[in-house]
Amino acid sequence: MGLEIFKKKWENFKQSKIQPLYSIKKELIKRSKDRAKRRLDITDLSPKDRTLIHHIQEQTREKNRNNITRTMAYYHYYCRHPEVHWAFLGHMVSRNGGWNMTDLKGDLLSRLLTEKEQQNYFNFLERGNWLIFQDVFPQFLLYEESVKRQTKLFYLLPFFHVSVFMETIWNHFWDSRDCYLLAIALVINEQSYLEQRVIQNPFYQETVLQTIEFKLQDLLSLNQIIFPCEQKDEKSFEKAPLLIGQTLHHFASLHERILLGKRLYALLFHRSEVLQSVSQWAAKHVHTGSRKDYWPHLFNNVNESVPGSAYQQRIEHCKLRPGARRLYSPALVHVWNDMEHEEAEKGDWFKDWRVLYYLVNQNENVDGEITHAYCKTLEKIERAIMAQEKIFPLKS
Repeated sequence: MGLEIFKKKWENFKQSKIQPLYSIKKELIKRSKDRAKRRLDITDLSPKDRTLIHHIQEQTREKNRNNITRTMAYYHYYCRHPEVHWAFLGHMVSRNGGWNMTDLKGDLLSRLLTEKEQQNYFNFLERGNWLIFQDVFPQFLLYEESVKRQTKLFYLLPFFHVSVFMETIWNHFWDSRDCYLLAIALVINEQSYLEQRVIQNPFYQETVLQTIEFKLQDLLSLNQIIFPCEQKDEKSFEKAPLLIGQTLHHFASLHERILLGKRLYALLFHRSEVLQSVSQWAAKHVHTGSRKDYWPHLFNNVNESVPGSAYQQRIEHCKLRPGARRLYSPALVHVWNDMEHEEAEKGDWFKDWRVLYYLVNQNENVDGEITHAYCKTLEKIERAIMAQEKIFPLKS
């Protein structure tokens, strides 16, 4: 069990570092018992609270139309509340989700996957992206309203079906202003929230995870999360952004996904110069879903390929080979329609207080170098396409 590792580290930490987590544990257990006994009835609330709930639901629905709207909603919220670090982390990870979605219709993966596989995988990505937003954005808006009113409103979180874990954490954050703890708690919450609803969902197990799992890991770059960094040369001319990021090796593991979230947080927020360079890039580039957003020297949102022609290798050492056309990476709105979602499954994921072990700050130094690995992935996909075209054509 991955949690056992953190249990040992918990026990080895000095009392001064983990004391806040003991108080959270006590409060979390108490709130869990209270919520189990509580009867939720919106008619028991004041008219002002009922109006607020309706307003937050409408705002969340409006911003949750597609990957573009939700990704930019995270960014604009972070600009208003930079103390909520997860909003920027979520923005950057959601950008990656959009790039993965458009990859399915781009120059490379559309040659390897059938139309049905493309649709199934898009549904999988979109459902996860949608579920996270509809869970976390009401939390953000309720915190924002709490700030405006200068009073805690987190007693309303159960009416949005938010876990008792986050109700406890938001109340703690209001008093402590511990930005790290809130961010990692949100990482734990969102990944745990997805576990039964998406990762362990029999439908997605059958249509995605079990049928094309090898493609997810080796071909789709689902395991590589990249953050572009704004950079300039010595003459202050803009250069193609440097890429930093992390690789996930076991996507189906909740433990590994939480650890990835912690590493990505450390990569963004432990060094001010990194946060500044990624923030500067994000401010200058509205999210479209096209990888042209960060590397226009390799990608274009206009298809430059000759229809029906055999694929020829185009990329070598992160550059186009002489005479090669850029890779087609479309804007999301041009290749995927907005999706109608079924209502999110009810139920609180929180069962074991030991998830608090993940909140221990280990102050790890994360190496974010990923450019070489990412470019090697692109080259590997190209070789797979050429091999497939020689051996057997893709059948839809």
